[in-house]
Amino acid sequence: MAVAGCTLCIKYMLFFLNFIFWLAGGVILGVALWLRQDSQTSNLLILEFEGQQAPATFYISVYILIAVGAVMMLVGFLGCYGAIQESQCLLGTFFFFLVILFACEVAAAMWGFMNRDTISKELINFYDSAYIKAIDVAGTPSKDSAIKVLEVFHRTLDCCGKGDDTPLFKQVASTLCPKKTTEDFLLSQSCHHKLIELFSEKLYLIGLAALVVAVIMIFEMIFTMVLCCGIRNSPVY
Repeated sequence: MAVAGCTLCIKYMLFFLNFIFWLAGGVILGVALWLRQDSQTSNLLILEFEGQQAPATFYISVYILIAVGAVMMLVGFLGCYGAIQESQCLLGTFFFFLVILFACEVAAAMWGFMNRDTISKELINFYDSAYIKAIDVAGTPSKDSAIKVLEVFHRTLDCCGKGDDTPLFKQVASTLCPKKTTEDFLLSQSCHHKLIELFSEKLYLIGLAALVVAVIMIFEMIFTMVLCCGIRNSPVY
């Protein structure tokens, strides 16, 4: 009786955790889709300059998050059904998928940690290449497109310049930052700082979601193993 009661308790605990896991998958999927459609990042990452698309490394992490959220919802449903049915086969399959998901999440976290500054640096370099062409007094053919690229950056991020602007840029700042007065230009943050801030916030949100999911996964793996052992040792089965 004690073993059966313990097994029943673990069964409902695992069901509850799987339901939370399923909900977390839905939340992560929603957050990932929001990050994919966010106007700030979308406006910047669709830009083209001199035949080159703006770096879209950020979207790699977003697509990974979309895939993880969808798989989590599927695996969470499988776990709920396996817990209610007390099926060792379903629970074993669920445990296998959990281990695979956990390994993928650890790999993605390591990749994200190693490339945490890459996203903002790539866009800063993209901004700087347009910046150089936009203030070029020689009037190169790509100057007009460079000015348009900078205008999108300045309007989207509410910034102007890159922080260590040359006197030449300050002379044309009224053209490149049309909505800012001289006083606004002096008080505004650089686009370099704004880009770092923008993607730091996004990556922090992704990292927080990954940490929560990892903790849930660890508890689910423990309860799944305990429930499987309880089912195996229960005289009812």
